[in-house]
Amino acid sequence: MHENISTKIPRIEVVDALRGFAVMAILLVHNLEHFIFPVYPDSTNYPHWLSILDQGVFDITFSLFAGKSYAIFALLFGFTFHIQYTNQQIKGNDFGYRFLWRLLLLVGFAALNAAFFPAGDVLLLFSIVGILLFIVRNWSDQAILIAAVILLLQPVEWVHYILKLMDSSYTLPDLGVGAMYKMVAAYTSEGDFSKFILGNLTLGQKASLLWAVGAGRFLQTAGLFLLGLLIGRKQLFLFSPRSIRFWTFTLIFASILYGPLYVLKVNIYDQGSTEFIKRTIGVVFDMWQKLAFTFVLVSAFVLLYQTAKFKRLTSKFRYYGKMSLTNYIMQSIVGAFLYFPFGLYLAPHCGYTLSLCIGIIVFFLQVLCCKWWLKRYKQGPLESLWHKLTWIR
Repeated sequence: MHENISTKIPRIEVVDALRGFAVMAILLVHNLEHFIFPVYPDSTNYPHWLSILDQGVFDITFSLFAGKSYAIFALLFGFTFHIQYTNQQIKGNDFGYRFLWRLLLLVGFAALNAAFFPAGDVLLLFSIVGILLFIVRNWSDQAILIAAVILLLQPVEWVHYILKLMDSSYTLPDLGVGAMYKMVAAYTSEGDFSKFILGNLTLGQKASLLWAVGAGRFLQTAGLFLLGLLIGRKQLFLFSPRSIRFWTFTLIFASILYGPLYVLKVNIYDQGSTEFIKRTIGVVFDMWQKLAFTFVLVSAFVLLYQTAKFKRLTSKFRYYGKMSLTNYIMQSIVGAFLYFPFGLYLAPHCGYTLSLCIGIIVFFLQVLCCKWWLKRYKQGPLESLWHKLTWIR
């Protein structure tokens, strides 16, 4: 930020709306997945039109949001760190060490969410990778950009691929993720609530972190954190001719890149000739095409938000985004109650279309709760708790 800033940086409306959009997208994807509980009605009993509709709902929702909504969330995590760090820097404080304490608190929120979400939780990944923001907080913009590019290139997968070229007997390390998720599915199906909670907090979290390693999520999350930090430093979420030019260029560039990257992803990741190819350079192109489309979504959203009509249409996202942590964790609790055997056990009765409708209903109910709460309080309940514990002495 410019040295002449002398007051606290105000909330940026488009960031709240974009964060709300990302959390809503996560909700819709998780509903289609039954919150990682893949139990569905027998499609052979469906009428033909419903089977087609279900497949269309799945394809469109996953194409638009899967792997992109979390990426937007990660980008904004880095941006939020910049805001918090700069606000304290204005006061003459180094927020870095307080941020480490904040990340430790995030582990607790991750455990709360993971207790009801059998595939582990992205908040734990954020709390680990977030340490990188502490490390780079005083780096130059150029150094942070270089680090972000290196991380987003997915160097680990390229190293595995090169080692295979050098030695045909080389194999990828077996992280055992598939076996762990089978165990997770087994205890989830039993409907034993205490066993479910304990399994999620231990095996589920471990499986999630190891999956993130194999899927390229660790390095992509780190890269997105750094890009979010840079976006904050350059004030690119503030309306100005410079930011409009940046997001217009980003929209055009990301749109052009997405097409060929998607084709490469399909040919290598979806239809890879060998499992090794799929799990190395296949993962690279999968993450790159998702990254490109993420920036298509972000840049289009930011540019459209400059118009009054789009701002009115997305007003609900602002409320939703201001309580993103509360909404995110409540999604998992509600989803577990709706779909799992210890709750209403709707999973065997809900295809993709009905699951999407349920997700939309949950979203609007959460928005109503957000509006009611924010009329009375400055922050959401979990946001307020996180803030108070952050500054506890």
